[in-house]
Amino acid sequence: MADLLARAGVKRTADEVRALVAGVLAAPPAVDSDAWLVLVGERLPAELTEQLRALKADLADRRPAAGPDHAGRLAAVRGAMARLGLDGFVVPRADEHQGEYVPPRAQRLAWLTGFTGSAGLAVVTKDHAAMFVDGRYTLQVRHEVPETLYAYRHLVDDPLADWVAEALPAGATFGYDPWLHTVGWVEKTRAGLERAGIELVAASANPVDAVWRGQPPAPLAPVVVHDLAFAGAGAADKRAQVAAKLERDGVGAAVLTQPDSIAWLLNLRGGDVACTPLPLSFATIRDDGAVDLFIDRRKLAPGVEAHLGDQVAVRAPEEFGAALDELGRGGRKVLADPATTAAWITDRLTAAGGRIARDADPCALPKACKNAVELDGTRRAHRRDGVAMVRFLAWLSGAAPTGAVSELEAAERLLAFRQEGERFRDLSFETISGAGPNGAIVHYRVSPETSRRLEPGSLYLIDSGAQYLDGTTDVTRTVAIGTPTDEMRERFTLVLKGHIALSTARFPRGTTGSQLDALARLPLWQAGLDYDHGTGHGVGSYLSVHEGPQRISKVPNTVALLPGMILSNEPGYYKTGGYGIRIENLIVVQPAEMPEAERPMLGFEVLTLAPIDRALIAPGLMSAAELDWVDAYHARVRGALSPLLDGPAAAWLAAATEPLAR
Repeated sequence: MADLLARAGVKRTADEVRALVAGVLAAPPAVDSDAWLVLVGERLPAELTEQLRALKADLADRRPAAGPDHAGRLAAVRGAMARLGLDGFVVPRADEHQGEYVPPRAQRLAWLTGFTGSAGLAVVTKDHAAMFVDGRYTLQVRHEVPETLYAYRHLVDDPLADWVAEALPAGATFGYDPWLHTVGWVEKTRAGLERAGIELVAASANPVDAVWRGQPPAPLAPVVVHDLAFAGAGAADKRAQVAAKLERDGVGAAVLTQPDSIAWLLNLRGGDVACTPLPLSFATIRDDGAVDLFIDRRKLAPGVEAHLGDQVAVRAPEEFGAALDELGRGGRKVLADPATTAAWITDRLTAAGGRIARDADPCALPKACKNAVELDGTRRAHRRDGVAMVRFLAWLSGAAPTGAVSELEAAERLLAFRQEGERFRDLSFETISGAGPNGAIVHYRVSPETSRRLEPGSLYLIDSGAQYLDGTTDVTRTVAIGTPTDEMRERFTLVLKGHIALSTARFPRGTTGSQLDALARLPLWQAGLDYDHGTGHGVGSYLSVHEGPQRISKVPNTVALLPGMILSNEPGYYKTGGYGIRIENLIVVQPAEMPEAERPMLGFEVLTLAPIDRALIAPGLMSAAELDWVDAYHARVRGALSPLLDGPAAAWLAAATEPLAR
């Protein structure tokens, strides 16, 4: 290997290449399984390429396959806690960036407890342990986490501080990793524990890391330039826009901890975590537009540093602490988003003399307001995604009534259809493929152990999306397998009425998503029903499928909806033990043409193109305007997708989009 590397002009030792490959294996698989080779070098000789592929396969085979010993791991963590002088410790499902997806290296909660959900935390003391999850995961936690080791608690209804106060005596020390919690969490938890006489302390080391043998390295997926043809605005222009806001607000600099903000700002994309093209990194931006990017240089594909230019300094992650010290000196005012910034960062800035300006990430709002190029791209992506959805639904209509199709097979078939589409890069989240009662689990994750067959007389809910180079999609359809019951049709129609009400809403500028949320719920409320999740989340442009700061939810939100913001519209109904219903389209805020309006008004353009199951619609429960909306939407879907389809899929689409009976 060393000889081949030298002959190819690669300026890395064999050991360095081995470490790089280990990092590649710690990142999710890429669509192009050889994309990582560019991190070793360009135009590599065939013999070296084969050796590198073999090295990757060999290292992959050496990863442990044995099942976890959760009792042994819990005992080991307790031993590490004792050595650190801690009476208790909290293990969140989080990494240093507070992201939705965490790399294998940061999956401490899953390693310790077996819990694989997207939100939760464990609390460990010498004699007790508890697993805290929200209502989405009350069933899943019992399946994954041993009840002999952990008590189950509700993340909202059972405050962590109350449980710790019962488990520990006054005078005890309760530890946390300051890299894994925000300053807001620390302040709230400290106040709760102080009432019980318990001290909250930042641990000098994470006890899980201290005992985790074989903890994966940091992921090393290639970081590439996101082409201007997709981004629509240059990185220099974006830096100037953010810097101007900092200057207006009297802030000298901002710390950026969200990788999607950094990716947007610098027009970069990566692959360090599943389903979202993120290069894990930190950055600072000053009010003159200068940026320091803290990232492992080994990840940068050729041409990235030239793209970044002179005003962006690439620095090693190990230099981040010293850079924060420099930033804070002299009492400089530094912006840090309290909702996403790790306490370690704000502690370091404060210790250096910096003054913390608690405000939203300055990239969040401009990132949310998509430009014309991004919107054109997402429309194209939704057409391709619509083709995949129609091909899938056409296949499902023939295969599912036999009772032979499983949830896993259905999810895999939809993925296969999407993979045939141009510019497909990945799923945008793990597909929710729920048949019958599994559809009533809002964030159900199908596995070989839980996969059910789609049975006649049931409902099937599939919530899925994709990452394309020019856009991100997220769509949910509920399908009747065979003949639905009257109750199913009634509940589906109520959900559809709420979906239509939000789709057709007109509202003045300055309106927030929380002010619109009731529109989607009202038909259900009038029947004494509701759903326990938000109605809509923001969506990125070949970035995170769950993006802020905008949302449509009961939860109060002060962020006004602005043109260019993409959101989901996904009301639902869930009958525990029976079935789930959700109808989801992506929508984008646009100026509304209302000649008689006395003030600027906004509305929504529907992006998603996929038929809504007519077999589940009860026309008698709908108004003429609602029936017209369904027919017009289906006509639009048919017009956009028919030219891109042929054979059985085209015939199925024609039937699926026929006008409703009046």
